[in-house]
Amino acid sequence: MDTPTASRALATEAVHAGRDDLARQGLHAPPIDLSTTYPSYDSQGEAARIDAFATTGAIPEGPPVYGRLGNPTVARFETALARLEGTESAVAFASGMAALSAVLLVRGSLGLRHVVAVRPLYGCSDHLLTAGLLGSEVTWTDPAGIAAALRPDTGLVMVESPANPTLAEIDLRAVAHACGSVPLLADSTFATPVLQRPAEHGARLVLHSATKYLGGHGDVMAGVVACDEEFAGRLRQVRFATGGVLHPLAGYLLLRGLATLPVRVRAASANAAELARRLAADPRVARVHYPRIGGAMIAFEVHGDPHQVIADVRLITPAVSLGSVDTLIQHPASISHRIVDTTDRRDAGVSDKLLRLSVGLEDVEDLWVDLDGALRRPFRGAGNCATSHDEPAAASAP
Repeated sequence: MDTPTASRALATEAVHAGRDDLARQGLHAPPIDLSTTYPSYDSQGEAARIDAFATTGAIPEGPPVYGRLGNPTVARFETALARLEGTESAVAFASGMAALSAVLLVRGSLGLRHVVAVRPLYGCSDHLLTAGLLGSEVTWTDPAGIAAALRPDTGLVMVESPANPTLAEIDLRAVAHACGSVPLLADSTFATPVLQRPAEHGARLVLHSATKYLGGHGDVMAGVVACDEEFAGRLRQVRFATGGVLHPLAGYLLLRGLATLPVRVRAASANAAELARRLAADPRVARVHYPRIGGAMIAFEVHGDPHQVIADVRLITPAVSLGSVDTLIQHPASISHRIVDTTDRRDAGVSDKLLRLSVGLEDVEDLWVDLDGALRRPFRGAGNCATSHDEPAAASAP
């Protein structure tokens, strides 16, 4: 695939990156290569290519070899995502957790098993680090304590901004400076490259649960790490060894999803900003969390019973996950962050009253009618309690 030499706007990259060679091949839609293996009559040459991969993890030159080494359709998505994030490379995996696991395995293989992390993180990421399932040891701190928490065996600093589910934001440039030579991994799932590009602020690794906004339609599961080519080579080696590969059809769906990513994120963000404004003024809502950079995610705490709100929505889908074209709502303390220790969860701002709303592309008035109706029953008898609100961003699209 050709790599354009001229800088292109994000919206243009979203449509064309990973597809620049198609027209010259007489193609319009990217082909889906479902092969698991590829014929080769040059076994000596193939052996040399495999040896080279074992040494550096670089993508083998020439025709593909085997599905775990790489796939042409998935490679198109990786090329496109790297260009959107402004990194040299990207490596795709079967899920976001597979991607994070690969990063930990790469650092652990060098004896750098210590991780410094800032809460909140996605609940399963928190659990993976806390439980030490991959042999890692974690020190939890706030952003100001990162430099002091570093040790000689620290292999990674991990943050998520905006964070899941409280939407807390971190100064990525300041955090990257505090990391020194230790790689900073920024989970940017909520922001997407449309709202922020962590590599421009010093993050060496950018993690996405591609299941969310990158796919955008709730029909594909994937993860991806955007990074420099040196780290990408190590990630490919781990992916080859552990088998956490992305299916080619998923790679195709993700590449297709990227084409509409800027339009989807901006439209959903405009809806979210308006809903955040209305929720912040609603006496049934105790607090609204909405990030300064905007986006399509809202977190809000209710005075009444959050479980009743979940039970009473009709248009909005009560389901885990986020980033789809339809609006989803869930109770983090019961689902996405249930696996996190109760005290740790609450200390990170994930209260039992908190609801997380992933705003989609429906008409905002229809969404408000549904939210308003779902909030009525929990509010009965709750009284007019004093409220405090985070200042929501303006309702204009970011």
